[in-house]
Formats: sequence, structure tokens, C-alpha cells
Amino acid sequence: MDLSSVDWSRAQFGLTAMYHFLFVPLTLGLSFIVAFMESIYVRTGNEQWKRITQFWAKLFGINFAIGVATGLIMEFEFGTNWANYSWFVGDIFGAPLAVEGIVAFFLESTFFAVMFFGWNKVSKGFHLLSTWLVAIGSNLSALWILIANGWMQYPAGTTFNPLTARNEMTNFFDVALSPVAVSKFTHTVGSGYITSALFVMGISAWFLLRKRHFMMAKKSLIVAATFGLLSSLFVLFSGDESAYQVANKQPMKLAAMEGLYKGEKNAGIVAFGVLNSDKKLGDNQSPYKFEISTPYALGIMATRDINKFTPGIEDLVFGNQEYSIESVSEKIAKGRLAVGALKDFKTAQKAGDEAKMQESEKILQDNMGYFGYGYLDKPEDAIPPIAPVFYSFHIMVALGGFFIVLFMAVLFLAMGNDIEDFKKTLWLCVASIPLGYIASECGWIVAEVGRQPWAIEGLMPVGIAATNLSGTNVMISFWVFAALFTALLIAEIKIMLKQIKIGF
Repeated sequence: MDLSSVDWSRAQFGLTAMYHFLFVPLTLGLSFIVAFMESIYVRTGNEQWKRITQFWAKLFGINFAIGVATGLIMEFEFGTNWANYSWFVGDIFGAPLAVEGIVAFFLESTFFAVMFFGWNKVSKGFHLLSTWLVAIGSNLSALWILIANGWMQYPAGTTFNPLTARNEMTNFFDVALSPVAVSKFTHTVGSGYITSALFVMGISAWFLLRKRHFMMAKKSLIVAATFGLLSSLFVLFSGDESAYQVANKQPMKLAAMEGLYKGEKNAGIVAFGVLNSDKKLGDNQSPYKFEISTPYALGIMATRDINKFTPGIEDLVFGNQEYSIESVSEKIAKGRLAVGALKDFKTAQKAGDEAKMQESEKILQDNMGYFGYGYLDKPEDAIPPIAPVFYSFHIMVALGGFFIVLFMAVLFLAMGNDIEDFKKTLWLCVASIPLGYIASECGWIVAEVGRQPWAIEGLMPVGIAATNLSGTNVMISFWVFAALFTALLIAEIKIMLKQIKIGF
């Protein structure tokens, strides 16, 4: 395997995912905001709400179209750049993606046309239903995609078939309703709702500052601030549950999120800190150059108990007998047994040696949970890049706290009928539009970089998942996609700015 090819494939997929996730959050939340606004219009009959709905629906449509383009490219990359992965998990990973395409995408794309071109052509009730179905379909799309991603983080409901060298689904509901998939969906869509609320609130604030469309902008601002505040509180609780699932299913990721090298009882959360770049595994240096911690908080979040032990990176790499934590070296040994047993099984299968096949299959199944470790060269390979995970996590959390305060302040001022007098607050709303995107991207960095080196947790490292391609070919396609996605992003921003300047 060409390592440069793996690195470029990883970079290309990361690039596609990061660009795609610039469009997804706005789609998830703005679809519901538009549906709420149209519901108010249908209920009140106020034509002003119709104009408000149509304005935000146009911005939703622009974003939706470009998001689809990047999403389709990302799905194709599974086959082009990650063929080994696709073969290994196609029977599981393909199912939720197929449901997403057949049900969710079909739902949103079908009623999308009615939502945009059905004004004055269908009844108010049917048009409202179409708008709600587009919103539901968009979020169902996210559900099935995140179920697939959740399985990569926590492979449940499947078994490995040595005859085909593929994982096969044994229980669809274990895959679809795994706690990791559920918490990933709720937290991700919640963050998308916040991003959308900031987007609507910021643009509405801009109109108020420009003294344009005063009543419609103010109504949009109140809807966005209400939706954003409720979403922020929801994300606060879903984030706690997500962190708990990470602590139980991916403890190395949690340790990286907190820069925790040595495990401890009553572990505290680092509220603010600067990592020590000179820190090495197993030395006695502090992991931080500076830190402010909240006592007990990490232990409670990770274990739901003050007195339980929260493992650190060194406990997970070197093992900890007192708390029955296996070392990575032990896992590598078991993984190599599993990899060797699969090779022996295949050799015996070709030779028609049934007894050897049964013996090899038993060894394989006994050690299958460590299969991926058999491809690691050394224990340190199991550690994800700590700095990007640590800083991304803390930026995300800090911004989440700021959003709650901002939504509360804006809603309070808007309901008091004099928010137009608080120009600094309105400018803060405008400046906060990109912060929602930053928080969402940071969340994805935590989720995806934090699970490295795994394509599938414990079962397949990224280096084994990649297609054996020329590094040069992947590098060329990386820059082509980078140029294409940048052009799409610039085009979207220009079209949106033009539409915003036109106004309601």
C-alpha cells in the first residue's frame, strides 16, 4: 500500500466532508424554520408571513442544491478511494445509505418542487404539508447517514463471515438504534439547528441595522432566537449523552478530547488549557502548559459516578491491571492471531481441509474484536492526533455556551420591542453567523479525527481501508475537488448575498 496514497485519500475525503458540512447544517435547521414560518402564515393568513417564508425558502433552496452536489461526490469516494472498506462492510454500510436514498432523499426531492413552484398552484394546506415533508426528509437523510457513521464508531449488530471476508448484518435494529448512532444523530442535527438559527438571526439583524423590512426582519429574528435557544439547550443535553457514549465505546477519543494522559478518579474537565507540545507518552511532564479545570466534571460525564476511574491515554496504551484495562500490545497480539487465522482459513478453504477451517474459524471468532489491531505496527499507533481533537472540542464547547447566552439576550431584547436600539448586539448577531459553522466543523473534527487510526473502530485501520491507488492520481483529484468545492462555495455566497440584498 502506497502510504502517500492513503494520506491523500484521507485528505480528499476530509476535504469533501468538511465542505459538505458547510451546507448540511443550514439545510437541517432552515428547513424547519421555514416550515414554522409557513405554519404561522397558514394559521394567521397574514401575507407578511408568506413573504417571510418565501424569502428564507429561497436561501434554503440555494444551499440545498449545492449541498446535494458535495454529498453525492462524497458517497462516490467510498467506492473510488476506499474500496477495501466498501468490500469489508458493504452489507452493513450500504443498508442505511440505501434507505436514505430510497426514502429520505426521495421524500425531500419530490416535495421540494411543490415547496418552490407550488405557490398559488396547490392549496395552502398541501403546500404547507410539502414544506414540512421537505424538512422531515432532510432530517431523515441525516438520520440514515449518521446511523452509518455511528456504526463505524461502534460496530454493533453484525458478524464477520470468513467465507466472504465481509461483515454481515445480524440485527438491523442493533445497527439503527445503537446508542452511539442515536446520540450522534441528536447532537449533530441539534448543532445544525443552532447554525441555522444564527444564520437567520444574523441576516435579520443586518436588515434591522439597515432599517429595511423592519417588521419582517424582527419577526424572523424572534423565530430564529426562539428556535436557537431551544436547540442550544437540547444540544447541551445531547452533548452530555454523546460524551458519555464516547467514554464507554471510544475511551481513547475521550482521553484525547481532554488531553488526559494519566487516568484518575474524580477527574476534572479542562475548561481552558494550552497543551504542552513537548509532552511524550510515558514521561513525567505535564500535558498542559496552562489549564483551568472544573473538578469532578469529567468523571461524572464519563462514568455517571464521582468515584469511578476515568482512563487516560497511557492507561489505554500500556494497560492498567488494577482496572482491568488491556494494553494495546495485548490487543495487537490478539489481532494478529485473528488476521493469521483468517489467512489460514482461506488456505484451508482452497485445500478443502474442513478440520483446519473449523479450527481457524474458532481462533478468528475468539479474537475478532481485535482484528484491526493486527494491522498496527506499534502501540502508539492507536493514539489519535491529540492537539486538533483537544482544541476542536474546547472551541466547540465554548461556542456552545456563548450561543445560549446570545439567544437568550436577543430573545429578551426582541420581546421588549426595542432591540433595534442595541446596535452592538445586532452587529454581534451578524458576526456570529460563521461561528455556528466553526462549532459544527469542530464537532466533526472531534468525531472523525478522534477515532483515528480507525476506519471502523477496532476492526479496520484507515491504511487497510484505502484503495491501492497511485498517490499522484489521488493528489491530482484532491486539488481538482478543492478548486471545484471552493468555486461552489463562492458561487453560493454570491448568490445568497444577491438574494439577501434584494430583500423580502
